[in-house]
Amino acid sequence: MAGTKKVFTGLILSPLVGIVGAFFLMMLFLWLFGRQPPTKVNRRFRLIQVASASMMAFSHGQNDGQKSMGVIAMALFSASAAAHGASPGEFHIPVWVMVSCAIAMGLGSGAGGWRIIKTVGRKVMELQPIHGCVAELTAATVILVASKVGAPISTTHTISSTIMGVGVSKRLSAVRWKVVGNIVWAWVLTMPTSALIAFLCVRLLLALGG
Repeated sequence: MAGTKKVFTGLILSPLVGIVGAFFLMMLFLWLFGRQPPTKVNRRFRLIQVASASMMAFSHGQNDGQKSMGVIAMALFSASAAAHGASPGEFHIPVWVMVSCAIAMGLGSGAGGWRIIKTVGRKVMELQPIHGCVAELTAATVILVASKVGAPISTTHTISSTIMGVGVSKRLSAVRWKVVGNIVWAWVLTMPTSALIAFLCVRLLLALGG
């Protein structure tokens, strides 16, 4: 029960913290760099964004990658417990599981993530390098903190919310709220739909296994 509470707390708080954090960080950056020519600011933050994107990628692997590894490790541990009775051995994650999950995440993002990338990077608001840098730094910080306390959260939920926070700092109309509405509906429907599919799969497997 404590684990379930931590999951739901993280999923609810991460977008809210992302929006607020990105808003205030964007206001700070505007105060620091707002008087400089836009071309100079964009050129500078285009370079800085390489570091912020790297930090975002690292945080993504540290949190999202652990979910896949956790499920596989749990299955391996359960199989070991069933085979060896009360002494299944020490719970650990084999190296091949880590490597497999890392490769799968990389291939999945590269092969099937372009529509999500376009939605997050272009359709929520028009992003400039400074906006992307702020959104990535805020999202990465939120995700790293969540990983530290053991709360599994969604990278896409968090980065989407930080982009909204950056847009709101500019003006409310800078955010395309129709796109945001579609994203929120996807968030709301994901968990019950996933739970239903998992329930049906388990029932089917139990029926096939007698």
